[in-house]
Amino acid sequence: MSTGAIRLLVSDIDGTLIGSDKRLAPATVEAARALGRAGIRLCLASSRSVDGMRQYLDALGVDTPAAGLNGGEILAADGSVLDRRNLDPEVAQLTLETLERHGIESWVFTGTEWLVADAAGPFVPREQAAVKIDPIEVPSFAPYLDRVGKIMGATTDYPLLERVEIQLGAMFGERVNAHRSSPWYLDVTHPDANKGAAAMRLARLLGIDPAEMACIGDMDNDISMLQVAGLSIAMGNAPQHVQAAAQYVTAGNNEDGWAKAVNTLVLPRAPGRTNGV
Repeated sequence: MSTGAIRLLVSDIDGTLIGSDKRLAPATVEAARALGRAGIRLCLASSRSVDGMRQYLDALGVDTPAAGLNGGEILAADGSVLDRRNLDPEVAQLTLETLERHGIESWVFTGTEWLVADAAGPFVPREQAAVKIDPIEVPSFAPYLDRVGKIMGATTDYPLLERVEIQLGAMFGERVNAHRSSPWYLDVTHPDANKGAAAMRLARLLGIDPAEMACIGDMDNDISMLQVAGLSIAMGNAPQHVQAAAQYVTAGNNEDGWAKAVNTLVLPRAPGRTNGV
């Protein structure tokens, strides 16, 4: 558990930084500004592509690198690529076949493109409204298998998605990173494309010791970064096993939980301040 200064906060977006309405609450915006005034850097790490994160990066004036696709891509503030990890083409093909066999809607993200088999699919409008990016409908994913940053499976059958998550882990072992980013979304990425590795890379890029890094999130794909943080915080809306992976639990994302965590747990550990927690 961190008892020293915190110089970096790495935050998830959906279910954490923003509410269910996908908006930044006024308290969140003010807390983010307070981080800057206190000398604490803010980085965002998401299952979204960095393009899909742009609305929040711009709104908060974030000037640090961002990790998209669960760490499959890390882009500088100016949009230049600092790191990119693509799935093995064979793993990508077998993953897509597995999702299709179970009747799970599948999407492919290349970093610059969101590819779908059916632009009228049931989950497409939800994602389109959230990320502010238009999908590209393609007849086949085959031409893109050599540059897949993330495969996403979507279904309302939550128990099925959990079973497929386990199945893919058993099929590929260390060749893949497969975790749900929400009850209805399953993310499949390169094994090194996980938020724990991404948080460590972000800290190194900023010259900050991971012991001086706080991480906050709400879902299975956030656990790896909670495990490497000097200070780890789970959202009140997180499942119990995610909360158990963190040192602290804040209020829910619809109850200004992010701002409360910053104000009560992170800012008291700002450089030069006495630890008041």
